[in-house]
Amino acid sequence: MTVRVLLVDDQPLVRTALSMVITDAPDIEVAGEAASGDEAVLRCAELRPDVVVMDIRISGMDGIEATRLITSGPAPAHVVVLTTFDDDDYVYGALRAGAAGFLVKDMALDDILAAVRTVATGDGLLAPSVTRRLIREFAERPTSAPPTGVPLAGITDREREVLTLVGRGLSNTEIAGELCLSVATAKTYLTRLLAKLGARDRVQLVIIAYENGLVSTAR
Repeated sequence: MTVRVLLVDDQPLVRTALSMVITDAPDIEVAGEAASGDEAVLRCAELRPDVVVMDIRISGMDGIEATRLITSGPAPAHVVVLTTFDDDDYVYGALRAGAAGFLVKDMALDDILAAVRTVATGDGLLAPSVTRRLIREFAERPTSAPPTGVPLAGITDREREVLTLVGRGLSNTEIAGELCLSVATAKTYLTRLLAKLGARDRVQLVIIAYENGLVSTAR
């Protein structure tokens, strides 16, 4: 199945470079391009791409607001935020707006293509440097700070353990090994967590785990 991608960047050279790389990939095609956040929202509704590669600092509506509208619309697409600005505010803003991944433009083009394929399947993806920053920032919060995340009252103790390990960045296989479960059972717990917490993907589960202090209690 071919993954259809909408490229959003106000620099034509960036769009052209990404388009050339995607053209050489047999399983990915460029569905369209947009030079502003406003245009991205309109083009997404018109073209219904599978994945949107979204710059943050773009003309008109910024990429974070455009991401929020695209991921909450009637035909939501998976958004990969691509930027040169490796900054905390943008990371958190983009992920809370519903982005499935956050990449920086100095990543190898093959890694960007791999990210497109990953989020197209419904999995979340973060650049390793961003994951480390998320862990560090949330783990260093004062323990007296009240949680700001989704309430966890409706999940079981085992599901809380799984969520904690997701927050620490463990894969399903690693979670299964840590808790002496089968990989299939670990996946089942992950599916239940997504449903109970209203999370779109694994990335949102990571944010929920951080904001409820599960990372700091696991460290």
